[in-house]
Amino acid sequence: MIRSFLTVSTGTLASRLLGFARDSLIAALLGTGAVADAFLAAFQLVNVVRRLLSEGALNAALIPAWLRLREREGEAAASAFAGRVLGTVSATLVAVSLVVGLAMPLILTALAPGFVGHDTLDRAVRDARLMLPYLAFAGPVTVLMGFLNAQGRFALTAFSPLLFNIALIAAIGALLPSHADAAFAAFVLAATVGAAGLLQLLMLLSRRSAALAKPLRATLNGEMRGFFAKAIPGMIASSGPQWLMVAGAIIASATPSAVSWLYFANRLIELPLGIVGVAMGAVLVPELTRAIGSGDRNAVAQAESRALELATGLALPATLGLIVLAEPIVRLLFEHGAFAASDSAATAQALVWLALGLPAHVLIKATSPAFFARGDTMAPLLATLKGLLVAVVLAVLLGHVFGAAGIAASIACGAWSGALALLRRGTAEFGFAIDAAARRRLPRIVLAALIMGGLLWLTTGLAPEAAHGLIRFVLLGVQIAGGIAVYAVLLQFLGAASWREAAGAITGGERGTG
Repeated sequence: MIRSFLTVSTGTLASRLLGFARDSLIAALLGTGAVADAFLAAFQLVNVVRRLLSEGALNAALIPAWLRLREREGEAAASAFAGRVLGTVSATLVAVSLVVGLAMPLILTALAPGFVGHDTLDRAVRDARLMLPYLAFAGPVTVLMGFLNAQGRFALTAFSPLLFNIALIAAIGALLPSHADAAFAAFVLAATVGAAGLLQLLMLLSRRSAALAKPLRATLNGEMRGFFAKAIPGMIASSGPQWLMVAGAIIASATPSAVSWLYFANRLIELPLGIVGVAMGAVLVPELTRAIGSGDRNAVAQAESRALELATGLALPATLGLIVLAEPIVRLLFEHGAFAASDSAATAQALVWLALGLPAHVLIKATSPAFFARGDTMAPLLATLKGLLVAVVLAVLLGHVFGAAGIAASIACGAWSGALALLRRGTAEFGFAIDAAARRRLPRIVLAALIMGGLLWLTTGLAPEAAHGLIRFVLLGVQIAGGIAVYAVLLQFLGAASWREAAGAITGGERGTG
């Protein structure tokens, strides 16, 4: 499982790093004014759809159903089921895209009430409509990725999302030298988002992948209605962090530039969250489904334990690093062109509060597959809705007093509320099977992360305020690389991880990743 996890995580890391480059260029191109707020509000809507569909969420229902059907009735029945899912999802999303396009003014009025009465709303509606083709293409992309993951073929699905960011970076690279008007630049970028979905679909289409789903047909018979009844709650639950950000953006839309500050801060949260979340959905769900189906308690315990170790080992140091290095990271990535120093300060403050919720988001990603693999998509959904309610209530109160930072703190509180609700439900229903190795390693992982965070804090302020950008870049890179190295050494020294075990997990005889 670890080898597959690392394959998916590497692809996600590459995509997120390209995403940082993309957002740094967007900040330089659009700044944080009305044009940027409109574009980012529309883009955030598309990002929710991306997470809802293409980043592992649909796997929660799709993979267990396909694996059970293949085991009981054979390859032909599983292929026919895949064809029905692919055809139905594709046809449905084309129809939904048309309806959403017509209703977009009403949708964005609800999502960004602070834009009403300003040109910002018209700009956001235009940008969102140009992005809508992505929604239609995301349907078949999602289904194909799910079936490839179910077969243990992770490499193609892990790296295909890179095309989305590559397309946007290419468009921004063409716009920046010409010093294009911000409104025109936003128009071009929105159209590029719509085309990027087609590039992903073309990358996944091959004779081998097409053979997974045939014959292709759209139907809403009892089987498909039952499938979607399980899939939709799981998809909504898997996109909990994005729904929390949408809720925050609704409250923030009344404050100029607050939508942009929250968006850019959240982009830094999505790097570790995406690495863990996508890998959990792509790798852990099929692993747990097989283990639970076979009745092997040891296999279930091992899968859940390794997932929790990996999630904690990635999320905790990332949380501490983002809190300690919030301002230098934001300045380095985004303070260019139209993005001012005051924007960096506000974004960094929001980032600190959002980072406090990162462990909760990751905890949900690590525990939800235990429900999904058992066919229960409602428990994670209810936990997500509870967290959303907490976030909205607190955002109304704290946002009025503390602005974007208060809204960010509300989002973190909502994440913890959802995580604790899910843990209580899982413990009551089936208990989480954590093996002895995990009970021994987890406290040591926490200790290693805390020591690393303390050392990072001691090295803050090394770069003078007036230092050249290149110097700040080098010093920040040394801090981050040094923190990673110290953390790795501490894991080895404390006995939380072994280089030999890690190498064996990566090179060992796991299922294919291609």
